[in-house]
Amino acid sequence: MPARIVVAKPGLDGHDRGAKVVARALRDAGFEVVYTGLHQTPAQIAETAVQEDADAIGVSVLSGAHQVLFEELISELRGRGAEDIVVFGGGIIPDADVPGLISLGVTQVFGPGTPLPEIVAWVGAHVPDRGA
Repeated sequence: MPARIVVAKPGLDGHDRGAKVVARALRDAGFEVVYTGLHQTPAQIAETAVQEDADAIGVSVLSGAHQVLFEELISELRGRGAEDIVVFGGGIIPDADVPGLISLGVTQVFGPGTPLPEIVAWVGAHVPDRGA
């Protein structure tokens, strides 16, 4: 069975085209994808991931609040005993901020313009299938 990926848009940012494009690319590649919609809190995203038995969460952040949002999401996952869920992200995130996000537990950050096949290949290599 394919991995299940939650794609999320936290915070007040209302631009979700990129998240929807990535969600579709992952779905077209055979992953199960759950899109949370706009304006989700980190707690809502973590709860959705737990309820959906997700293997990974892909987070799109364009608002500049990436540090706070990822930190809260990782904390919410830990509080639910779900720190095994792979967290990756994308959006407008300065290169200088990526090491701090990685140290929080974010496994990968994709910048603007990352080719969809690169994202799909990374997810395929870093998010395990569910087995038969």
